[in-house]
Amino acid sequence: MSSLIQKYNVSGPRYTSYPTVPFWEEDAFSEKKWIQNLTETFKISNQKEGISLYIHLPFCESLCTFCGCNKRITKRHEVELPYIQAVIKEWRLYCNLFSRKPNIKEIHLGGGTPTFFSTENLTLLLEGIFETANKAENYIFSFEGHPNNTSKEHLQTLYNLGFRRVSFGVQDYSPKVQEAIHRVQSFHNVSKVTLLAKEIGYTSIGHDLIYGLPFQTLQDIEDTILKTKSLLPDRISFYSYAHVPWLKGNGQRGFIDEDIPQNDTKRQLYELGKKMLLEMGYVEIGMDHFTLPTDEMYLAFKSKTLHRNFMGYTASKTGLMIGLGVSSISDSWNSFAQNEKSLETYYQKINGNNLPVFRGHHLTSEDVVIRQHILNLMCHFETNWEDESTYFTEIYDVLDSLYEMQLDGLLYIENKKLIVTDLGKAFVRNICMAFDLRLKRAAPQTELFSMTV
Repeated sequence: MSSLIQKYNVSGPRYTSYPTVPFWEEDAFSEKKWIQNLTETFKISNQKEGISLYIHLPFCESLCTFCGCNKRITKRHEVELPYIQAVIKEWRLYCNLFSRKPNIKEIHLGGGTPTFFSTENLTLLLEGIFETANKAENYIFSFEGHPNNTSKEHLQTLYNLGFRRVSFGVQDYSPKVQEAIHRVQSFHNVSKVTLLAKEIGYTSIGHDLIYGLPFQTLQDIEDTILKTKSLLPDRISFYSYAHVPWLKGNGQRGFIDEDIPQNDTKRQLYELGKKMLLEMGYVEIGMDHFTLPTDEMYLAFKSKTLHRNFMGYTASKTGLMIGLGVSSISDSWNSFAQNEKSLETYYQKINGNNLPVFRGHHLTSEDVVIRQHILNLMCHFETNWEDESTYFTEIYDVLDSLYEMQLDGLLYIENKKLIVTDLGKAFVRNICMAFDLRLKRAAPQTELFSMTV
């Protein structure tokens, strides 16, 4: 394993989309074509399975130095209401484009810190959305909760609004690690909100853990996993820390590079955590994700309906995902569109009754095929090119480039099918990179992504 880590630990995407954002053809993007693609997909998706909403709530009271998300640090809670009103107005701008009332299958509240907002304002947001929309059959609503400020009132209010899935950002329980990443929260706080969520009736509770954080040791991982075991959340995201200090405003300069576990040391943290999770009865269902066999995400993995988009892994696929709020990304399957990243510019466009989109990408027919292969690998650890819809002209060049990975035991190929081995699951990002024709053609000389291991 050590030699494989040295060999394959390179900069690479996490593939929440294909093409990845750095390789979008922004000059060819037009809002007119985006709206056309959006409305065409809506007609099909809305009746078939409904649509998804990702709502970005960017405010945090303090800066976590491991975070690369778009956020605004403030303790002034008077910022809540104007933002909620702007998001509702943005939603209505979209609804004006649709031929009928939207059926919402999924909502995810991300951040930032969604529980920065009061229950009154979260209620105002959701009620504002559903003034012009219906809940689809078997809808799935989820949110991200900060253990330090998620109250019983938050949990109960969102439950009453239809939310049944919540994920809590835990990261690591070591005081030294927490201080380094400026995310100090006790096991008591995590335990309290987890047990409250269970008591209220949430059917899927997740904990987000991170390995490779500054000063993190094997003992820290063991302690964190054992504490997690005592609470037995339904889902666990066990992410690799993405050290991307070159991104403006991400706050990842609070510690020096020498404080961060590297290569073999970092991989040992993952292998220990994974081993303990599997021994506890969790099942690996996708890159960085583990669930109990009773969770709907595991059932989706088994039935091959697991999907991945800008919200992460989801148990069902919708053809249309609309991103609301500053910096959110929308996906009509054949186009991507991203909102303004600046809060002030976002407000300016909304107040002018304009969609706050500032860039995007229209997928080519090749993009769509490659995207499906990468989704297959990320969600099912396999893909195939057995029929015309899955074939692309450079498929055999891609397979040739995978030959060394096959020799290393990361995958095997037979009868027009590629299957990732158990050993290869740790390197699935590298396998996806072999299919990433835009990355290969661009051959970037500067760092754009975090390391794959």
